[in-house]
Amino acid sequence: MTRRKPLLVLASIDPVIRDATVFGMVTDQPRLVVVRHDIHDDEGGGSIRRVVVCADGVLSDETVPLEHACLSCAVREDAVPTLAALADDDRWDTVLLALPVGAESLPVTRALAGATHSRGALRRLRLAHVVGALDVETFEHDALGDDLLDERGLALTADDRRAVGEALTAQVAHVDTVLVHGDARRAPVGSALLEHLRAADGLRVDGPYTVRPEDLVRHGHDPERAERRLDPLHAAPSPRRTAAPGAWTLDLRSPRPLHPERLVEHVHRLGDVPVRSRGRFWVPSRPDSLCVWDGSGGQLSIGQAGRWESHEPETRLVFTGVDDVRRRLVEAFEDVLLTADEAAAGLAPWLGRDDVLAPWLGSPMDA
Repeated sequence: MTRRKPLLVLASIDPVIRDATVFGMVTDQPRLVVVRHDIHDDEGGGSIRRVVVCADGVLSDETVPLEHACLSCAVREDAVPTLAALADDDRWDTVLLALPVGAESLPVTRALAGATHSRGALRRLRLAHVVGALDVETFEHDALGDDLLDERGLALTADDRRAVGEALTAQVAHVDTVLVHGDARRAPVGSALLEHLRAADGLRVDGPYTVRPEDLVRHGHDPERAERRLDPLHAAPSPRRTAAPGAWTLDLRSPRPLHPERLVEHVHRLGDVPVRSRGRFWVPSRPDSLCVWDGSGGQLSIGQAGRWESHEPETRLVFTGVDDVRRRLVEAFEDVLLTADEAAAGLAPWLGRDDVLAPWLGSPMDA
């Protein structure tokens, strides 16, 4: 049976950090080849710049037109065939895909996991490890500040209005290993915040050049386990939070639902604060709908993610921050929950009532 070559994936929000990490990887491993992608959303159409590098330097640097300037098109139209060709090249033992700056690693690795199956286009590769690279000295501001990716010239497309924190926190919560650039001693709060936000079962390496590619390729990326890390249904505080003073995590839970009208009225008290927040909730106007909550960088997204099915409906919102706004969050949470008397009245009073959350959650029938 032919040995499958390991495939690594690298995500970052900083082009300098990304390229420094790539340089360290290829310098340490001469039989490693890197595909670096950057997406361009031009007026005449989308394109992707693909740079292939190794220890000897740049092997190719091409700009390729895309059907659409989006991450999924970049993976489907360029990354998969490029990676397949490199897998067939005997010069390389390991392949690394460096994602466009700001790209979330989850959708890419989901596609790659499918392609690396025994009959997939990348069957000569195995998805070994997903890595995130960041600067700990800017992490607090990047994760909790209100900067947008397009304000830094990092938006993937013209309509990419994500906050920097949205992209960054999604990366650190999903990846298998976080490579930390910068000096954690100069950023103790940012370092503590990272401990609260990175994957509970992931690894952290301070001093990115201390890790070798061969250390990473020993692993095997588990797509289901990694997806669970970002699943709001499983949002929970990190077990490391008590050992990381300087940051805090607040776990707000109740079997009671959120009151739709009061949620609309008071959502700014929970969403417009410098925190990272994740979780799930339910509302009495659509008791079967599993509603999800995702906030960072002063932005908040709520939506509908199917039905509760075998899970008992509950409200659980997990907030992480550094400024002490915990009392304000607890008070807002209590104000938005149904009271004990409202919950005791059951769901009958909500039948036929106007659904004020429809603009955000869509139709209950879509769940």
